Amino acid sequence: MPQAPAGSGPRRRTVLTAALAPLALAGCSTDDAPADPASGPQAAKDALIMVIRHAEKPYTGDSGQDETGEDDPGSLAGRGWRRAEALGRLFPPTRGASLPRPATIFAAGGKTPAPARSRQTVAALATALRVPVRTGFAVGAEPALAQAALLSPMPVLVCWEHSGIPRLVRALGAHQVLGVPAYWPDRYDLVWMFTRRQGHWSFRELPQHLLPQDA
Repeated sequence: MPQAPAGSGPRRRTVLTAALAPLALAGCSTDDAPADPASGPQAAKDALIMVIRHAEKPYTGDSGQDETGEDDPGSLAGRGWRRAEALGRLFPPTRGASLPRPATIFAAGGKTPAPARSRQTVAALATALRVPVRTGFAVGAEPALAQAALLSPMPVLVCWEHSGIPRLVRALGAHQVLGVPAYWPDRYDLVWMFTRRQGHWSFRELPQHLLPQDA
C-alpha cells in the first residue's frame, strides 16, 4: 500500500471532501462543444492552454486513497495526493511567474479510474482559485474538449489521462508544432504549454519541480 499522503487524518479528509464536493456539480455539458475548432471565430483567437497528466496512480497490486482516506484503486496514490496539494505553487500570483493562473480548468469526466484521478489532481487548486472544474468531457472526446477549451476564458488548464493527450493536441491543431512529442512520456511532473498568437501555435515543456525526485 502506498505511503499515506502528508497531512493525512480526519482534518485533511474533511478539507479534501469539502473541496471536491462542489466540483462534482460543476462539470460542463456537451452543449459547451461548438462545431469545429478549425473554423469560426475561435480559429483565429489567441489562446494559452496548459496540459498536465493526472498525478501519480498506485502501482500494480497497490491501492490508492479516495478523498476520505479510504483505500481505492481508482484514486491517487499517496505521492499523487501530495502533488495535487502542491499544484498551486505552479501558479503564484506574482508578475513574471513561469505559469499563469488558470481562468478555466478542465478535468476528465466519466466513470473510469483515470477521470477520478484527474478531478482529484486539480481539486485543491480549483478551490484555491475559486474556479469550477469542468468535467463534461470523457477521455476519448478530445475534439469536443478542444473546441470548448478554445472558446473558454484564457488561460486554460486541462488535466487529462496521458493516452488521450496526443489526441487533444491534434484536435487543437498544434500537433505539427516543432518540439511537440508524439506521446506523453512516462512522467507525472510536466506541463505542456501551448500558446497561439495570430493563428500560430508555439510549444513549451516545463518541469513542475513540486516533489522530491521530480526531474
